[in-house]
Amino acid sequence: MALWDRIRESAQSMQTQLMAKKNDLKSGAFRDASMAMCALVAAADGSVDPSERQRVAQLIATNEVLQNFPADDLQRRFNDYLDKLTVDFAFGKVSVLQEVAKAKKKPAEARAVIQIGIIIGGADGDFDKTEQAVVREACFTLELPPDEFDL
Repeated sequence: MALWDRIRESAQSMQTQLMAKKNDLKSGAFRDASMAMCALVAAADGSVDPSERQRVAQLIATNEVLQNFPADDLQRRFNDYLDKLTVDFAFGKVSVLQEVAKAKKKPAEARAVIQIGIIIGGADGDFDKTEQAVVREACFTLELPPDEFDL
């Protein structure tokens, strides 16, 4: 099986798992952590072009699990985190990872945040090494073993 097929199959499986937990994923901590994760993945290579920003924003708006929250609120949070990362990636990453850490108290939310990162990272067909690295770093922030997610 080609790498892209495995990534796509894994992302579909994770989306199915997220849908099963949708009713448990309604906290402000999950909302903030998931938007921070989306921004981290989008800015993983140190820059975000407008088309990438738009693509991730579209994925956020259409993800059924994230529809527990108002789309304009999610968009604002995503853009705020992305702005922190684009101004100064290293400093912004510390701040954004603190937002990711909000989900640490609830293991189901923590795992869902990582799964969203993987779904966003693989959405363009290329879950590249820089995207994998920030998702792996988020695993450590959330005290989850990266190998649980094949990272």
